Parts: sequence; structure tokens; C-alpha cells
Amino acid sequence: YTHRNLGSDQPETETYLRVRTDEGIDGICTGAPSPAVMEVLRAQVIGADPMRREELYQRLHHGTRWVYQTPGWFGNFDNCLWDIAGKVAGLPVCQLLGQVRDRIPAYLTGGDGDGSASTYMALLDDARQRWGIEAFKFHNYQGATKNIALFGELRRALGDDYVLMNDPVCSYSLEEAIRVGHVMEDLGFLWLEEPFYEQELHQYQKLCSALTQMPVMATEMLMYDMKLCAEWLIAGATDLIRVNARNGTTSLVKLAHFAELHGSNVEMNAIGGLGGHVHVQLQCAIPNTYAYEYFAHFPGRAKEMGILNAPDAKDGHLEPSLLPGWGAEIDWEYVKHRTVAEY
Repeated sequence: YTHRNLGSDQPETETYLRVRTDEGIDGICTGAPSPAVMEVLRAQVIGADPMRREELYQRLHHGTRWVYQTPGWFGNFDNCLWDIAGKVAGLPVCQLLGQVRDRIPAYLTGGDGDGSASTYMALLDDARQRWGIEAFKFHNYQGATKNIALFGELRRALGDDYVLMNDPVCSYSLEEAIRVGHVMEDLGFLWLEEPFYEQELHQYQKLCSALTQMPVMATEMLMYDMKLCAEWLIAGATDLIRVNARNGTTSLVKLAHFAELHGSNVEMNAIGGLGGHVHVQLQCAIPNTYAYEYFAHFPGRAKEMGILNAPDAKDGHLEPSLLPGWGAEIDWEYVKHRTVAEY
């Protein structure tokens, strides 16, 4: 398993979820549930008022146990309701929530290539020139000892002001995470993310206690469950909370407020729905979030999905669309000609 692009002869697919209203305003988001889950969802929501988002959230959230789904199962339906609300109000979602910034900083992330310092330096120089990005998160699977040497070499080459983070994606033991973490503290890294599997709550408590100069971020594999993430923060098993809006904007905003009251941040995982529109809108409305996770290939991928105005990095930042709702412009004729199934 790796973040490297290994190539495939299988075509990529993407789904669009459309929520229609009797007033002709549609809510759109990428990431539709499976056909079976769609039938459960239809049975619960058809005929409901789309402006009563909290009522629908409570109904579906409390029904999670009875429909045998994981929390967050209706997340992109909830996102469609926010799209509708923005279109009704004539406002982008960031303004609907109460905008806090005009743009969000970006950090580059991606695979490890051959893992050499020279390869990383070429990548980071390119990111600086193309997008003005001066922050990077490692996904490197060469092990703790090689990571320590690599991080030191790159810090010396990049200088103290360049922002660095490390996400070894569950490839460390607790002992390795503490050893690498102390070196990262000395080198001024911003955070250590998901160093080992997140079923190990007590191990994460030990890690958070051991690293006092740099936050630990867990919950990437738990972020479908807002309450579970909150429990981890309370238990001292994470310092920062990983989130993804595919689990629903309503629950994400609740968790962001909870984290803010506990002196913590929520940090968005990956690009986000609608080619990045969803996460950029939210990160310009949530004060306690740091930066957008940027993948170099994704603006091109968004165009392949028919999204005409996917947010892209400029001067190291991304700006939200000011169109109503999530602000995505979609070429529906293009989508229609590439559609392989509807349900």
C-alpha cells in the first residue's frame, strides 16, 4: 500500500448526488451512496422541507442504528441541503456559515517517489514556482530511521520557515512514533498524523503525553463518527481532529465548534467534494482550521468530472467560489455523455 501512482487499466468513476425540490432548486454534491442506501434515504426524506437541515440531520443521525449504517452515512445528502440553502439565499456556503477568511493556505501532499531528498527538493521547488506553496506533508514509508535522516536533511536545505508535517499512514510502532516525533519537535514540524492504527486509543494517549512540543492528529479512520472523534479529543488520544465533509457539513460544523471550545483544530482530509469546492468553502468559514490539503493532480481530475471552476492554488492559497451554494459550475452535457449508470 502506498500513495504512489502505480497506474491502472481500470477507468476511474465518480458519482453525483442530486436532491431535487418542488421549487426547481437542486442541491448537488459528488459522492452518492450505494443504490441500496439511496432507497433507505429516499424513504426517510422525500416530502421533507430541505430548509430544515437540523431536523433532517437529527432524524437520520438517530436512525443510524436502525438502518445498519455507520454514522455519517447520509453526509453528502446533508451537503446537498447546504447547496440548496445557499442557492435559496443567493450566498456561497462560506458566507451562509459566517465567513472568517477570504482564502485558505494550502500544503502540498502526495506520494514518496523514490524517497530521496533530491526528489523531494525538486517536487517542493516545483510547487513553489507553480502555486506559491511553501508547506509539505510527507507520506514516506521508508521507516523511522530513514525518515529521521531525511527530515533533517530537508530541514537544513529548506530553512526554518518552511512548514513541514509528517503522515506515515500507520507505518510506525508507538516507540518509533515517539522517537521520530521528538526529532520532528526539534526540527519544528507542524504535526504528526496517524502514525499507527487508530483502534489503539491507549497507545495514542501515550504518544500525546510523550510529545509536548508538537500536536498529534489522529481520527482519520474514525472521522465518519463525530461523537467518537470528540471522545478521542476528551480522552487525550489526539490533539487535532481529522475531518472530511463527505460525512456531512452539519456534523462537521458541530465538531469544529466543539474542538474550538477545547482549544483544538479540525483539519480537512483530502480534496473534498465537488473538486475541492466543499472543503474550501468550509475552511473559509471555520476559524480553527489551518490549511487545505492540496494534491497536484486534482484540478485536472476535477475537469474530467465535468467541474469547470475547481479551486486551484495561487500564491499558496485557495479562494472559495462566490457563486451561490457550493459554487461549482458543472458541464452537465459533458457529464451526460460520460454517464455509465443512474439510480
